[in-house]
Amino acid sequence: MSELPPSSSSDEYARIVKQGYRRLLRGLPKPLSEEDRKAIRNALNLAAEAHRNQTRKTGEPYILHPIAVAQICVEEIGLGPTAVVCALLHDVVEDTSVTLEVIRERFGERVALIVDGLTKLDKSMLSPSFRQAENLARVMRAMLVDVRVVLIKMADRLHNMRTIKGMSHEAQIRIAAETDAIYTPLAHRLGLYNIKTEFQDIFLKIVRPDEYREIADKLAQTKRAREQYIRDFIRPIEEDLRKNMKGLKFRILGRPKSIYSIWNKMRKKEVAFEDIYDLFAIRIILDVPFEEERLACWQVYAIVTNIYQNVPARQKDWITTPKANGYESLHTTVIGPGGKYVEVQIRTERMNEIAERGYAAHWKYKGLKLLHRNENIFEKWFSKIREVLENSEAANANQIMTDFEDMMPEEEVYVLTPKGEIRFLKEGATALDFAFDIHSDIGCSCRAIRVNGSIVPFSYVLKNGDQVSIETDKNCRPSPDWLRFVKTSKAKNRIRAFLKKERFKTAAEGLEILDRKMRRLFNCPAEEHADMLAKWYGFDDRLEFLVAVALEQVDLSRLKELHLENGLLTPTEQPFKTNGTLYPAADDREIGPATHPSNIIINDEPGNYYAYTLATCCNPLPGDNIFAYITAKEGIKIHRIACSNAPYLMANYAYRILPAHWGNTAKSRFVATISVTGIDDGPGIIQRISDHISSMDINIRSFSISGEDGYFEGRIALVVANTHQLHQVIKDLKKLKFIASVGRVE
Repeated sequence: MSELPPSSSSDEYARIVKQGYRRLLRGLPKPLSEEDRKAIRNALNLAAEAHRNQTRKTGEPYILHPIAVAQICVEEIGLGPTAVVCALLHDVVEDTSVTLEVIRERFGERVALIVDGLTKLDKSMLSPSFRQAENLARVMRAMLVDVRVVLIKMADRLHNMRTIKGMSHEAQIRIAAETDAIYTPLAHRLGLYNIKTEFQDIFLKIVRPDEYREIADKLAQTKRAREQYIRDFIRPIEEDLRKNMKGLKFRILGRPKSIYSIWNKMRKKEVAFEDIYDLFAIRIILDVPFEEERLACWQVYAIVTNIYQNVPARQKDWITTPKANGYESLHTTVIGPGGKYVEVQIRTERMNEIAERGYAAHWKYKGLKLLHRNENIFEKWFSKIREVLENSEAANANQIMTDFEDMMPEEEVYVLTPKGEIRFLKEGATALDFAFDIHSDIGCSCRAIRVNGSIVPFSYVLKNGDQVSIETDKNCRPSPDWLRFVKTSKAKNRIRAFLKKERFKTAAEGLEILDRKMRRLFNCPAEEHADMLAKWYGFDDRLEFLVAVALEQVDLSRLKELHLENGLLTPTEQPFKTNGTLYPAADDREIGPATHPSNIIINDEPGNYYAYTLATCCNPLPGDNIFAYITAKEGIKIHRIACSNAPYLMANYAYRILPAHWGNTAKSRFVATISVTGIDDGPGIIQRISDHISSMDINIRSFSISGEDGYFEGRIALVVANTHQLHQVIKDLKKLKFIASVGRVE
């Protein structure tokens, strides 16, 4: 944020403010009371005066930002006048001389409470040393005070992402990573699908610009043909609906899937853009009374599947059982003209509003009798949040974070308790996860689990509609094996906490045994020397050593090799060792040229000033956008910005991130691995691929291949100079007729 020159306080500024006011009034539902109109006008005037001499990084007057945030609240989330007032004021306490007392005096207690929540949120975002878990905990606490705090913050983040080009590249990466880690899953859980999709697309555009651009270009090239295909697909459906459901009000929309969705499918299925068949999605929206919704949706489904062949395995009924965030829709995939897969979504206007505006729309329809389909869905979720926050004092930050991650999964499975209550868990959750989801004590004392009346293993993967009952026994206790049977972080953390507690009990027994031995040999307590003895015996820490003592895994007779002198235990014959290795003191370590060439610049300094290595999780190459991450024990790791671990590291450990870029790599060579799949059309596959790569003057480090029934998969490690050379190899291999797909292994 910077200062505007004095000339900016002009008629032009007044015109901008006036236009913003009119746009906001047009977007709000009518009629608008004079009291609300006055509050919005006063809030805008206060914000305009407070931000008068400020500009954004983009150079535009700052007042345009709160106006845009308020517009998003109204037009894209569906919030009302109070939220508009708060959105207009959301930065004044943080960035100007206006105090919270002024807000309270002029606009009342509720507005002051929401603005205060937004201000505290902003403060937490500004501190680079704040962990992601603490950030998210603040978001959740604010949401429990008034959910509008988070909805306005969501609008604020969306506008910041839309105007992120004004930030430095490093700031763009950090903000995008934080958005992907916190706001995208939160938008999903609150049912804000349009906002979630936009977050994902902007994130991809920043973190993987080349892949984003490639998909965007291909969508643009096929736009005309795609639009014609959608028109041809829709025409017979419209005709049959008018013929067989006379008087039905409906509209049909056709759209391509989001760029992020297409990229994600390409990545997961390891296929090219051309091999993604369901690029299309058709939405049929019905305008019918609430009590006729379910019947009307299924009638339309019957008409659609009578025209086009459906794919049963891809049918999803979220009308009978809505998602945990209230989403209701009937989905099916059909085979359209030319054998192309098309996803068809059937829903009503009410369902569509909930799908697009999430919690705000859910609140609007709360009075309807929803046949227990999504009754109190958000209230139940808020109760879970309270439970996590109440336990946060005793839990570490990572546990809080993972508990929240379980509460905001991308995909979910719903199961039933013996009494018929629906509970949602993340997709892939097991029967034992369900036990811990009910209550930690039930999970820890679980003896057996029945699904649909039959005993199942703890590792049984839950399916939609399963009815689960838990048998407990107070004598049953978790074992380390249980960690292999669970997928949710809540279950894992509770099992680990129990095992750790048991481990401390065992360690206490070990300390008693050691103490008796030490008093007998040296007439001194074991407590004073336990850390030294742990190192002498070669253990990583005191706890591990004492547990081993209790389990009789330590030869205590070796204590006779020590003697006590001046209160210190020292070996009688040989010098003291730490885990069998002598380390030089930190001050004695040489800081000078590294053993590898300085081909990376870290924090604007030659890389040989740092002990750095290339991260093996993403294997960066010259040409990749990179950053440096300071690890706890292994020096600095160089990661690709496109690394799958990058969003987590940047959001969680921003204070450990250093900027980095490639220096002189002209004579350097790096190993990169590619995956290849294709048609095994006869002997000599390896030879043909090897010859093709060798003809490009590229060396092969290793080549593994397997296959059957006319299909093969291979992995090839190549010695290349940079990403340009690697991309050229991939591009050329794709031209071979027997090759189906080629991609870089992360």
